[in-house]
Amino acid sequence: MKKRKPQTRTDGHIRIISGKFKGRKLPVKDVEGLRPTTDRVKETVFNWLMADTRDADVLDCFAGSGSLGLESLSRFANHATFIELDKTAAAQIKQNIQTLALNNAQVINGSALDYLGNNSQQRNFDIVYLDPPFRKNLVSPCCELLESAGWLNNDSLIYVEFEKEAQPDFPANWQLLKEKKAGQVNCMLFRRTDISAP
Repeated sequence: MKKRKPQTRTDGHIRIISGKFKGRKLPVKDVEGLRPTTDRVKETVFNWLMADTRDADVLDCFAGSGSLGLESLSRFANHATFIELDKTAAAQIKQNIQTLALNNAQVINGSALDYLGNNSQQRNFDIVYLDPPFRKNLVSPCCELLESAGWLNNDSLIYVEFEKEAQPDFPANWQLLKEKKAGQVNCMLFRRTDISAP
């Protein structure tokens, strides 16, 4: 009887679908819990955001592979900030940014909740990607911090991805623009409306 070889985890890659780096494949470390957004979902997201990525300041929370932020930069976003807790994954995003010779991106190796809890720089973002690890109840607190700590412009767009059985709470002034279910995943796009507007 043949002995089974132990399964070894292998690194993968992400593909830039459009823009100045269209077709480029970039390596991704195989990190536990990392779920790079599939090309199918990514195409949907960027069809939704087609008219909005150019010149946008982008925040990629729980960046993982950095796929969404890098796609935005390929589509002429002004700047992207990536937050990733895993040291190996964060280092790979930095390496991919260097590979693409980008000077308008920042990688923060740390907790998204900690980062969002303190907006001491008074930064504002036009587009936020929120795709946390599943089943850790991170969506609602992150949305609350994005709103309460002043990270968003009046018309910011927030893309949220979460497991289909979850029922997160979203700020009352976030207007649902688009929604799609893809397998086990719910994808939603919101626009923030200004609370102070009459």
